Amino acid sequence: MSDAIKHECGIAHVRLLKPLDFYKEKYGTAFYGINKMYLIMEKQHNRGQDGAGFASIKLDMSPGERYISRVRSVTQQPIQDVFEQINERINTVLVNNPECTNDTALQKRMVPYLGEVMLGHVRYGTFGKNSVESVHPFLRQNNWMHRNLILAGNFNMTNVRHLFKNLVEIGQHPKEYTDTITIMERIGHFLDDAVSKVYKKLKKEGYTKMECSPLIAERLNLKKILKKSAKNWDGGYAMAGMLGHGDSFVLRDPAGIRPAYYYMDDEVVVVASERPVIQTVFNVDYHSVQELPPGHAIITKKSGETKINKILEPTERKACSFERIYFSRGSDVEIYKERKLLGKLIVPEVLKHINNDIKNTVFSFIPNTAETSFFGMVESVEAFLNKTKTDEILEGRRSLSAEKVTQILSQHTRIEKIAIKDVKLRTFITEDSSRDDLVAHVYDITYGVVKKEDNLVIIDDSIVRGTTLKKSILKMLDRLSPKKIVVVSSAPQIRYPDCYGIDMANLEGLVAFRAALALLKDHKQDQLIDDVYAKCKAQEHLSDSEIKNFVKEIYSPFSADQISSKIADLLSRDEINAEVVIIFQTIENLHKACPDNLGDWYFTGNYPTDGGNRVVNQAFINFYEGKNERAY
Repeated sequence: MSDAIKHECGIAHVRLLKPLDFYKEKYGTAFYGINKMYLIMEKQHNRGQDGAGFASIKLDMSPGERYISRVRSVTQQPIQDVFEQINERINTVLVNNPECTNDTALQKRMVPYLGEVMLGHVRYGTFGKNSVESVHPFLRQNNWMHRNLILAGNFNMTNVRHLFKNLVEIGQHPKEYTDTITIMERIGHFLDDAVSKVYKKLKKEGYTKMECSPLIAERLNLKKILKKSAKNWDGGYAMAGMLGHGDSFVLRDPAGIRPAYYYMDDEVVVVASERPVIQTVFNVDYHSVQELPPGHAIITKKSGETKINKILEPTERKACSFERIYFSRGSDVEIYKERKLLGKLIVPEVLKHINNDIKNTVFSFIPNTAETSFFGMVESVEAFLNKTKTDEILEGRRSLSAEKVTQILSQHTRIEKIAIKDVKLRTFITEDSSRDDLVAHVYDITYGVVKKEDNLVIIDDSIVRGTTLKKSILKMLDRLSPKKIVVVSSAPQIRYPDCYGIDMANLEGLVAFRAALALLKDHKQDQLIDDVYAKCKAQEHLSDSEIKNFVKEIYSPFSADQISSKIADLLSRDEINAEVVIIFQTIENLHKACPDNLGDWYFTGNYPTDGGNRVVNQAFINFYEGKNERAY
C-alpha cells in the first residue's frame, strides 16, 4: 500500500505536417509544436520523474546548418528543467537577433529545437543508472543524414543478453550493456544496411552522390527496417524513433503489453502513452484518438505521408491490467469505469468481513490513486444499504411508526477522509531505526471520527511490498482505536515480478511471495523451495520457448485466502491492537473489470512472452542464491 513503485515510462511524439508559417498564422506562434510537446510530457509526468528528454529534427536544412537538437535532465523536476533550458536558448537567440522575431524561416535556421519532428520521453529508471546518459531520447549520430537515429521508448526486453550477443557476432562493439543501446544499435544496423543498398542502386541508375541524398529519403523503407530489427525482440514495448532526414515511427509490441495512442489530422500526427493526454492537449474527443494496434507501427515519411503498418504478427492481446489499476491517469473514460468497477466487485467480500455492519463501519481510502475505486466501493455499499432499508420497511410496514421509518431511512454509509499525506515531510535520515520513525509519520490522520466499536475499511489500488503498510499506515490507523481494520486491495495479490517496464524485478520484495514462504515453513513444506530451485536451475540452458514457470509451485499448496491471512499476519505483528484483515481482488473480478486488458502475469504468472518465464525462474534462482541483481 502506497509503496513507491518505479514503473514504465511515457513517450510523446509530435510531427507537424504544415510549414511553420501555418502555425504562426493560425495559432500565433511558430513554437506551436514545442508548446504541445511540453503539455504532453507534463501531463504524463505520472509515468516518470527520474528524468526527461526532448529531441527535434528540422526538415530540409542546408549542409552545415544544425538540424538535430536534444536536451535531457535528471533534476528534481526534469520536465520543467528541459523546457526551461529550451526556453532560455530560444529567448537568447531572439534577443540577440531581433530581425528573426517575425520571420519563421529565419527562426527555423537560427533557433535551436524549432523543428517539425519532435520526440519526448519521461522516465523511471528500470534498467541502467539514473544518470543523464541513461535518459531518453538516445542519439546514434552519423554524418549521413539518413543514418542518424533518435530513439525513445517505454519498454524492457527480456532477452537483451541474446540481442547483445547478436550485435557482437555481426562485428559491432556496443558502448553499453543496456536494452536501449542494444535496441538502438540493432535498428541502426539494419538502417545502415538499407541506406547502403538504396545508395548503390541509385548510383547504378546514374545519379550523382549529391542527387542521391533526397532520393534515399524517399525510397528508404522504414517498415522493412523495423521488421528486420524487431524480429527477435521479446518484451513489452512502445518504441518511438526519428531518422535524421525526418522519417519517424512508433512501434508497439505484438501482445499490446505497453500502451500507445495516436491522433492525426491534416496539421499534425501525435502519439502518446495515454489517450486523455492527447484529448486534453489537442481538444479532441475520445473517438478521435485511436489505439495503435499491437504489432503495428505508425510511420510518417519525411513527405508527411502517414500509415499504420503491420510489423510483427499480433499475438493474443495481453495489455497490462496493472497499468489500468494503478499507473495510468484516471481521467481516461475507460480506466475510470474500470477502477470504479474494481471497487464495486470487491464489496461482497468486504461486507462478509464486517458482518454487514455498515452502521459501525467507516470507509476511506489511501492513497489518492485509490479514490476512484473507493467511489465504486461506496456506490455498491450504498446499494446494499438501500436494499436493507427497503426490506426492513416492507417487512414491518403494518407496525412501523413514522419515527421508526425515519430512523431506518436515516442510516447512511459513513465516509471519512482518514489519512492525508504530508507532502512536505521527507525521510532524510538513512539510519534504519530513526528513518522508520519518520516513515510512520508521513501521513496525518483525522481523529475523532472512528469509535472503538467501529470497523475501519481502507481501500488501496494495490499492495506490492507491504513496507509502507507495515511501518506506517497500519500503526497510524491503529491510533484511531478501531475494533477491526480491513485493508482492501482493488488489485489481486502481486505474486510475480514484472519484466516489461515496471520495476518489480525481485521476488523477495513481494509480500505475497514472503507470505507463501512463511506458510511453507509453517506447514513444514520447506523442501518445496529446494525442489523449485532445482527445477529452475535445470532449465537455465533451455531455449525460452521450452521454459516453464515453476515458481507457481510455491503458491500452489495454499488458497488465496490463506495467503491473504498470512500477509495480514506478517504486516500487523508489531504493536497493532486492532484485528487486521487484508482482502485482495480476485483474478475473475479483475478480468470482469478490465475485459480488454487481460495482461495479468503479476498475479497469475502467465507471462505473455516466452522470455517472461525465463525471467521469473531467474528471479527465483537469484533469491535462493542470495544474489541482489536483476533477472534480465
